Order: sequence, then C-alpha cells, then structure tokens
Amino acid sequence: MAILHITKENFEKEVLKSDVPVVVDFWAAWCGPCKALAPRLEEADSQLNSEVKIAKINIDEEEELAAQFRVMSIPTLLLFKNGTPVEKSVGLVSTEELLEFAKK
Repeated sequence: MAILHITKENFEKEVLKSDVPVVVDFWAAWCGPCKALAPRLEEADSQLNSEVKIAKINIDEEEELAAQFRVMSIPTLLLFKNGTPVEKSVGLVSTEELLEFAKK
C-alpha cells in the first residue's frame, strides 16, 4: 500500500472512516527529523501490508488539522483506530519502534 497524502478534503474518508488503523505522520518539508523518518515510514508501510495504513499530513499546508490535534512538535505520529487518536509519538523513531507503534 502506498503512503497516503492527507488533506482536509480526504481526512475524513482516509483516516476517520478507515476500516484499518491509520498511522498519521505530521511533518514539514523544512524539518530534518521528518526527512529522516520518511524512509522508515516507507519500510514500515511495506512490512505492514494492509493491516495498517500510513498517511502524511504536511503541517504547513494543513494548519487546521495540525491545530485540531494539538501538534506542537514534528515529527508527530498519531495512531487512529475507528476514527479516534489512541496513541501519540513525538520525535524521530526507528523502523522497529514505528512498527511497534503501528501495532498497538
């Protein structure tokens, strides 16, 4: 499954109404740790198959979504289950930590 790019237009459909859990990465193009996390997200996505979706929200383009979920630092990962954020991780994580986070 490919990593989804989320906007306020597709947020409800892809995240809130998803049949599977969704890990949402709040990031920005100027953020070094966010760039370091990107290949780890790709790797985790390939290992998770269709069990969990991975999505990205650019905080500079989607300020409302970042504010709605009180994202103060990036990268921030939120795990959504049944449309509700159930776990949060702030900062750079390893691929292993990412997989563990996604499976909570």
